Amino acid sequence: MGFLAPFLTRLSDVRFIRYLLASVGALAVDVGSFLAFLALGVMAAPASAIGYSLGILAHWLMSSRAVFQDRVAASGAARSRQKALFVISALAGLALTTTIVGLGDWGGIDPRAAKLVAIGVSFFATWLLRAKVVFREDSATAESV
Repeated sequence: MGFLAPFLTRLSDVRFIRYLLASVGALAVDVGSFLAFLALGVMAAPASAIGYSLGILAHWLMSSRAVFQDRVAASGAARSRQKALFVISALAGLALTTTIVGLGDWGGIDPRAAKLVAIGVSFFATWLLRAKVVFREDSATAESV
């Protein structure tokens, strides 16, 4: 139970709750697409990559409007930089997701089970990147680097 303590502490953070809800919405887009592409006969790793990519778009929309709205750069170079960092964080999650699902499938694990593992790993990795780098507290006023 000790490993759950940090997670339960985070639940008291309203921004984390909003991020969790945005992630559930993006996950619905991701997994729904993933399962649809699997049903169409697309191989597991590409189906996972496509689903995750569609989830990235959904997550940006929700994150920038409902989670980190007070930390979104207004416009110009700072906003472009923030979007680029968001995409980089998403690509890190995509790489983790695709690798975990691909290795799981290659190892004979049901791709849906591998996807569940990938979801957890990717969620925490992207939360850390987005909270600490992409939408850091001073990002709304940050100058372009």
